[in-house]
Amino acid sequence: MSKADVLFVNMCQDILDNGFSSEGQKVRPRWEDGTPAHTIKQFGVVNRYNLQEEFPALTLRPTAIRTAVGEMLWIWQKKSNNIKDLNAHIWDSWADETGSIGKAYGYQLARKYRFPQGEMDQVDNVIWQLKNTPYSRRIMTNIYNFADLSEMNLEPCAYSMTFNVTGDTLNGILNQRSQDILAANNWNVVQYSVLLMMMAQVSGLKAGELVHVIADAHIYDRHIPIVRELIARPQYPAPKFELNPDIKDFYDFTLDDIAVSDYQKNEQIRNIPVAI
Repeated sequence: MSKADVLFVNMCQDILDNGFSSEGQKVRPRWEDGTPAHTIKQFGVVNRYNLQEEFPALTLRPTAIRTAVGEMLWIWQKKSNNIKDLNAHIWDSWADETGSIGKAYGYQLARKYRFPQGEMDQVDNVIWQLKNTPYSRRIMTNIYNFADLSEMNLEPCAYSMTFNVTGDTLNGILNQRSQDILAANNWNVVQYSVLLMMMAQVSGLKAGELVHVIADAHIYDRHIPIVRELIARPQYPAPKFELNPDIKDFYDFTLDDIAVSDYQKNEQIRNIPVAI
């Protein structure tokens, strides 16, 4: 059975059984009908995914792996903050009339900084360090830029990625301030697992462990019955995932360079309400 399924079920059950409810508190998010969107949450959830053991896609329901990777490349490779550069509609609610989401996500990764090796952006700095100083303990990105928060249509949820090399293996820590567990958990896990695999390949390393740290892991009130049904479903073995081994430059990866096979999964959940 998929270890990602086991982690997901255990996390959700713990939130449902032991989580803190925001009922009675003033909350910012609202449902489409204007009703306050309350949550039940756990603080400081840490999940570990060993990419050498399996590719951590859920089988409890399908994760749209190609779409998730496409969004990751939009942020990390295109470094875009405009939904017109993205072949999906997941950011439509946060975009203005020009398609911009403000100074968020890809905008922050595209900003140039002066590093010891020269002026470059955060992504290029990570790649340079992985190739030239792989045992550095300073290989990381951070897109939670306080100076620009007022000009972001959505403050970054997954805001920091730390890369760490042990021997010939590249590991990573994804830090996330907040996560809607039903809507986004495995989506982010898949995205950053693929990012770690891509960074490892172009740096001559092996992908190892992705550690996902979530400060506020929550389930929305209207998602609770959906989650209860989801975690009771059958579990299947994890799918196989491969990258085109011929790609040696991170900026050369396209969606045609990923291959998913043997993905046995349960039915998709349709029309999940999203709080904004």
